[in-house]
Amino acid sequence: MLQRTVSRRSYTPSPPLAAPDIHGTRRQEGGARREASERILLKREGFETSGWTLNLSRGGVRVIVEETVEPGMEYQIVIGDDDSASRRALVIWVQDEADGQIAGVQFLDVEGEPPPPPPPPPPPADG
Repeated sequence: MLQRTVSRRSYTPSPPLAAPDIHGTRRQEGGARREASERILLKREGFETSGWTLNLSRGGVRVIVEETVEPGMEYQIVIGDDDSASRRALVIWVQDEADGQIAGVQFLDVEGEPPPPPPPPPPPADG
C-alpha cells in the first residue's frame, strides 16, 4: 500500500483553532466560492507557469500549477484566454503534490469588493 505525504506551507501563520461550536470566520471577506475549471497563467519577471482553477471567489482562487510557486510571492495571474485581463495576485499557501502544487492565491486588486466587470465589447463597425 502506497502512502502519500502532503506538505503544505503558508505565507500567513495559522489562526488559533476555534471552539467546535463556533463557526470559522476566515472566509467572510472572499465571498462565496464556486467550482471552476479554467486555464490559468501565473507569471512574474523570469518565471511563468500554467495550470487550472479549482475554485474561485471574488477574493482569490485555488489553483493547481505545474511548476513550484512560493508563498509570499506576487504574480500576475491570467484566468482564461484573455491575456490582457491579468490581475495582481499573492500566493498565500501551497500544498506540494506528486505532480505539481495546489496553491491558494489572493487577488490584490480588491478589498472585499467584487472584481471589476469586463469592459463592454466594442461597437460594431459601420460597413
